[in-house]
Amino acid sequence: MLLIRLIFSAILAVSAFSSPTFAHAAENILAGHPEETLALNSTSVDTAAPVFLPSARDIKIELLPLSPATTAQKSAASDSATQDLWARIRKGFAMQGLDSKLVTKHEKWYANHPDYVERMTDRARRYLYFITEEVERRGMPSEIALLPMVESAFNPGAYSISRASGIWQFIPSTGKKFGMQQNWWYDGRRDVINATNGALDYLQKLHDQFGEWDLALAAYNCGEGAVQRAQTHNRRRGLPTNYASLKLLKETRNYVPKLIAIKNIIADPARFELALPEIRNEPYFSPVATSKHMDVKLAAQLADISEEEFIALNPAHTRPVILGDSTDVILLPVDKIETFRANLDSYNKPLVSWQSYQPKKGERLDELAPRFGLSVENLKSVNGLSSRGNISTGQTLLVPINGEEIASEFEAFNMNVVDDHGRAIQHRVRRGETLSGIARRYHVSVSRLKQWNGPMKIIRVGQIIAVAQPSIQRTSGRRKQSSHKTKHVDVAYNNVR
Repeated sequence: MLLIRLIFSAILAVSAFSSPTFAHAAENILAGHPEETLALNSTSVDTAAPVFLPSARDIKIELLPLSPATTAQKSAASDSATQDLWARIRKGFAMQGLDSKLVTKHEKWYANHPDYVERMTDRARRYLYFITEEVERRGMPSEIALLPMVESAFNPGAYSISRASGIWQFIPSTGKKFGMQQNWWYDGRRDVINATNGALDYLQKLHDQFGEWDLALAAYNCGEGAVQRAQTHNRRRGLPTNYASLKLLKETRNYVPKLIAIKNIIADPARFELALPEIRNEPYFSPVATSKHMDVKLAAQLADISEEEFIALNPAHTRPVILGDSTDVILLPVDKIETFRANLDSYNKPLVSWQSYQPKKGERLDELAPRFGLSVENLKSVNGLSSRGNISTGQTLLVPINGEEIASEFEAFNMNVVDDHGRAIQHRVRRGETLSGIARRYHVSVSRLKQWNGPMKIIRVGQIIAVAQPSIQRTSGRRKQSSHKTKHVDVAYNNVR
C-alpha cells in the first residue's frame, strides 16, 4: 500500500496539476502539501493518523503528512516552478480560440478601461490561487479560474437584480441545490470556498452533459434547459449544435467571447497596453476554526487587518456578528494567522458587542434607533430592513449592547431557513447525528427545534425534522437569469450586450 501511495505521489509531483490547499479527502490521501499543513494548522501533526480540521460549511479537509521521499520529490518540483500565478494560469490554458468579432469587441473594451482591469485583477489576488488549485485538481482548463472576472469582476459583494450573489453569481435556488446554506446571518453563495466548489461541481456536471466547455459555460450562464432547447431547434433544421451555431440570448452569446477576451489579455497584456498586478503562486488565505460568536470588527482587529480586508475574505457573514460553532471557520491572510491566534489568546474582553432586541409590532424605527446610538439608516442596514419602511413588523433586531451586561449565550434568531416556496426546510436524520449537532449546523438552538417539532428525547435515522418555522416570504425558483446588473459600478460591464 505504501508503494502504491508513493507511486501516485510521484506521478502527481511531476504532473501539471498540483494538490489543492483545500483538497477533498481522497486526493489528499495521495498528494498533500506539508507547507500548507503548516499554514492550516500551526500545531504539530501526528504522523500516525490523518488530521481532520474543521473547514467551511460541510467541507472536510484531511491533511496527511508526506513521507520523506515524497517530500523531496515535491520540493524539487516546486523549486523549478514559477512563483508567478499568472504564468501558471497561462500554462494551463486549454480552451480553443473563438473566431468571433465579439471577442475583438470585448478585448477593445477592456483595453480602453485599464482602471477597471486594474481593480478587477487586484481583487482577484485574494482568491485566484485557491480557485486555480481547485481547477487544476479537477483537470479543468485554467480559463475556468478566470470566470469570476466575467461573472462579478471578483467583487465578493456583487448582487444582481435576479438575486445572484457572490463572485460566482449563484441565484438562491441553484445555490441551495449545490449545498450553499442561506439565512439571515449567512449566505453560502458568498463563501469563497463553498461557492467555488459549488461552481466547479456545476461546471463539471454541465461539461459531462454537453461535452464541450463553451457549451458548459453557456449553460452555466443561461441554464442547461435553454442550451438544450437551442440544440433541439438546430437539429430539427439540420443545423450544427455547437456553441457558435446556437441561437441564444444576447448575454449568453457574449459570455464565452468575454472569457476568451480576458484569456487573451492575461496571455499577453502588453499587446493590449495593460499591466497585471503581481500575484505570487502561493496561498493568500488560510482557514481558522472559530468556536465563539465574535464581532466582525473585532476579528479584523485581532488579525491586524482592515475590516474591509476581513469582509472581502469572509463576505458570507452578512451581519456584524459572526456566529461561531465547532464546525465553522473564518478566512485570514496566511501571514496573519499567528497574529490572530496570539491576540485572541490574550484578549480578555467580551467578543460580542451586539444583542437581540424584540420590538413591539408597529414600533417606530426612527424612535428606536437613537436609544441604541444608531441612525435609522444603520439600524436598517445591520438588520437587512427595507430603506422605505419605518414601522417594525415585530422582527427581532440586532442592536448594540449599549452598556448593558452581555448575555451568557447569544442565540441566533431570524434564521428564515426556508425553501423557494416559503416552506420550512426539512432535515432527514442520518446515522450518527445528534439533535445538538443538527442545531449547530443550522445555527438554531435545541429548544427552538423542540418548539417547532414537539418534544424530542430521542431522534432516529430517517426521521424528518423541521429546522425553521414556515415563512410567508417566497423566493424565486428560477435558474441563473440573463441579467447580471449589480449594485457595484465595477461589474457594470457585464451588462454590455
